[in-house]
Amino acid sequence: MAKTTYKDSGVDLELYGDAMKRLPALMNRTETPRVCRLPGGFAGLFQLDFEKGSPFRRNYEDPVLISCTDGVGTKLKIAIMMDFHETVGIDLVAMSVNDAICCGAEPLFFLDYVAMGKDNPVRLEKIVTGISDGCVEAGCALLGGETAIMPDMYSAEDYDLGGFCVGVASKKNIIDGSAIKSGDILLGLASSGLHSNGFSLVRKVVFEMAGLKVTDRVPDFDKTVGEILLTPTKIYVKPVMALLDAHRPAIHGIAHITGGGLEENLTRILPQNLTLDIHESSWPVPDVFRWIQKLGEIETSEMFRVFNMGIGLVLVISPESEAAVRDQLQHEGCEHWKIGVIR
Repeated sequence: MAKTTYKDSGVDLELYGDAMKRLPALMNRTETPRVCRLPGGFAGLFQLDFEKGSPFRRNYEDPVLISCTDGVGTKLKIAIMMDFHETVGIDLVAMSVNDAICCGAEPLFFLDYVAMGKDNPVRLEKIVTGISDGCVEAGCALLGGETAIMPDMYSAEDYDLGGFCVGVASKKNIIDGSAIKSGDILLGLASSGLHSNGFSLVRKVVFEMAGLKVTDRVPDFDKTVGEILLTPTKIYVKPVMALLDAHRPAIHGIAHITGGGLEENLTRILPQNLTLDIHESSWPVPDVFRWIQKLGEIETSEMFRVFNMGIGLVLVISPESEAAVRDQLQHEGCEHWKIGVIR
């Protein structure tokens, strides 16, 4: 009489073992000097003390740990439709590390959670390759993760991602917005496009209303719909860390522009009795937003409420330091514009 196995329920332990063999090399390429090896792999270890003569990039007085978590949202639906999974891991890392730097924190390490409807070692490797790429770009270690196979929670092709970043800052150097004052300048750093927000609206407009397919080519972009929509989120860690090293007192606030757009995300860091004066004509809105707006007949106010509209990160800086800060950003190759002031 045949015996029931785990595989009969939809979880193949041999495939799972194959998947796990593919991941250590992707983690090792992100390793920083503070990572401590631990046989067995039940947890990731990261060293925080600062030994004399250590190779660590920075030392911290009164170090404070800063943590962030996020996902990729329904942008994953596009990756599944395209069967292209190499870049959504970059999005996953970006959404958390970009949050961490808003506090002035250096991202230290990253953890991921991948939930899949069916074992697929090749797909998992592609997803984690993107996560590894994002961690290299952010200069943080991919310290560990979890893969869950849940055949009745997800269809065979579906999956979801969660990401978790831990960073550190000296207590005295934490950026909390309290230094923001009237007359401060808003510098907007260019986004790479949609990033990872508003995709429920994007999918409704592009696939339901316009009836397009991911494989359809859009002449104005010379790309397919899927290629346009899967452009990965920009990671701002390196230019912002360089800026903080050189001009920390000039940086009064930082906001990551995600769901809710410019006004909502900037308002979160403003002291009471201050408001924003954003000059919406001061930067070029990328074509992808105009395309979606036209397809969906969306009001401009709604576009600014949902999307980043070409500004992925905003720095609130002292007006006296504008020239120095902008020179530094230029040196880092970070496209930016003066987009407004604080009143």
